[in-house]
Amino acid sequence: MKREQGGKVQRANIQAAKAVADIIRTTLGPRSMLKMLLDAAGGIVVTNDGNAILRELDLAHPAAKSMIELSRTQDEEVGDGTTSVIVLAGEMLHVAEAFIDKKYHPTVICRAYAKALEDAVAVLDKIAMTVDVEDRETMLGLVKSCIGTKFTSQFGDLIADLAIDATRMVGVELGQGLREVDIKKYIKVEKVPGGQLEDSVVLKGVMMNKDVVAPGKMKRKIVNPRIILLDCPLEYKKGENQTNAEILREEDWTVLLKMEEEYIENICAQILKFKPDVVITEKGLSDLACHYLCKAGVSAIRRLRKTDNNRIAKACGAVIVNRPDELQESDVGTGAGLFEVKKIGDEFFTFIVDCKDPKACTILLRGASKDLLNEVERNLQDAMSVARNIIKCPKLVPGGGATELTVSAMLKQKSSSVEGIEKWPYEAAAIAFEAIPRTLAQNCGVNVIRTMTALQGKHANGENAWIGIDGNTGEITDMKERKIWDSYAVKAQAFKTAIEAACLLLRIDDIVSGIKKKQAPGTGPSKPKIDEEGDADNGQLIPE
Repeated sequence: MKREQGGKVQRANIQAAKAVADIIRTTLGPRSMLKMLLDAAGGIVVTNDGNAILRELDLAHPAAKSMIELSRTQDEEVGDGTTSVIVLAGEMLHVAEAFIDKKYHPTVICRAYAKALEDAVAVLDKIAMTVDVEDRETMLGLVKSCIGTKFTSQFGDLIADLAIDATRMVGVELGQGLREVDIKKYIKVEKVPGGQLEDSVVLKGVMMNKDVVAPGKMKRKIVNPRIILLDCPLEYKKGENQTNAEILREEDWTVLLKMEEEYIENICAQILKFKPDVVITEKGLSDLACHYLCKAGVSAIRRLRKTDNNRIAKACGAVIVNRPDELQESDVGTGAGLFEVKKIGDEFFTFIVDCKDPKACTILLRGASKDLLNEVERNLQDAMSVARNIIKCPKLVPGGGATELTVSAMLKQKSSSVEGIEKWPYEAAAIAFEAIPRTLAQNCGVNVIRTMTALQGKHANGENAWIGIDGNTGEITDMKERKIWDSYAVKAQAFKTAIEAACLLLRIDDIVSGIKKKQAPGTGPSKPKIDEEGDADNGQLIPE
């Protein structure tokens, strides 16, 4: 049993949090470095998406673990800004260290931080500007600045286009001016190795990795198909468990077989009444059913994933039917313009495209290698989240560290009016915000101190809110002209998450470790092995 108390613990936690922040620090900004991670299975991940990196690390230190949670929250909540959150939280803790050395009480620091957070969000509200969601140019600039920091920035326009098209397509109006965009359910990203990245497209419809049931007999290309989606097997129902039927006369056996055939024929007749061109089912489809459908010139696809089926339904306006005898004319999907089976690489893919008003879509990614495709997919995920955030809450703040600097300047001004002992931590929080522009400057390799002082001068009294660092060149420019934007939702969430996490870690004053293991009866009590807290902060945070 081992117990750590007081300042020592806080120092250890701050150390750990800083170590995590340092791992990620170099992946912020357009000139960011990539990290190559070997995961437990021996697979390789090459990425600079903050969350993806931290997901792969497994750390021993509890404080570091909670830092990782932060970036996860950020990823799930708004989908972007995972790196900034960690850098910011690390910095917040770093500036708090000085106060702990001076024997400040942690709650005082936390109170000051909470006040700083409120004011920071207020400043954000002040400098945010509303954006027109329909204006494609602005949207492009926005999404581009978000993926400018990613590996695919050389194909920036491409990915940004894909993301905007896709999110635009699946946006559903909820009324009262609310837009609901479900990226997860209705946008499918299909990665097909081969070809070039430039070949990637957003399909106005759906694509599945399936072929028709009887290639050769069934049509592979149908224009304006009538599509029926089923959720039931087109084969004779077998008993749930093993059923034994004793048949005494031979004729009964023939009757039994005949009944099975008639059953299937009936189902097919019911379906064919609606003159479909394509029948898609999630379950099996027997040879006999296949034969009837073939005769009617209907293409069939079987054993489709449920999620894919839902997407097709959304795309072509069909309704998924659970029993063939309940089919209605309204259930038939007529929204699609083309049903086609194509061979890409060495697999067949079914396309249902050119839909009239699709509410689901597929993004087809092509690329040279699997690693590349994975990275592109991660970036696309981020880009789509950004597009979604803007559609949901169309407010922008400047990127390139300009927001943080403005917030910092305003907080410094306000700190003079803060009463009592809380003034100093409040000011420190203001300074901590400068971590983001500073890191940006570091990553472009410019003279950090000079750049930072120049920037602080520009922002001195909270004016020129739009001046920041152009991450590509490291020049100090106006973010409005360079179209470097960030979504308001992302920034606000990042600030909240970072500061709250910093407060949480500062409040810890006691780490109790060492739990007795359950022992087999008969053995004497042995000393439980305890991972000494001392080992944990000797930079042994990342296991070899």
